[in-house]
Amino acid sequence: MSPLPFEIGQKASLTKRFSAAEVGAFAGLSEDFNPLHLDPAFAATTPFERPIVHGMLLASLFSGLLGQQLPGKGTVYLGQSLSFKQPVFVGDGVTAEVEIIALRADKPIITLATRIVIAAGALAVTGEAVVKFG
Repeated sequence: MSPLPFEIGQKASLTKRFSAAEVGAFAGLSEDFNPLHLDPAFAATTPFERPIVHGMLLASLFSGLLGQQLPGKGTVYLGQSLSFKQPVFVGDGVTAEVEIIALRADKPIITLATRIVIAAGALAVTGEAVVKFG
């Protein structure tokens, strides 16, 4: 039995739908005004055919999960890998999930699998986060 308050396999998730206004606000904060995210007329000329959510805006859901749910308040990011598998369109519902996959016995460090799934069931983003808690 682990002396840590966490165990491998623990999960947390949240569901979100990004509006055009939220994507626009993120563009302002990040200085990423790529019309692929903001301009339906421009996006219509691309293979995506409509605006897509910034990948880093999607990934920001992991920060919320890690800092609020698992491990929770006081968590500090040490690293994050990301792989973008398919686009998420403005207005699509997504579920972000983190799952503990490794615990350090010598330090308060946790590795978590990170995933974002589109409401239709397709995997949009995968990765791993390493965090320090406590």
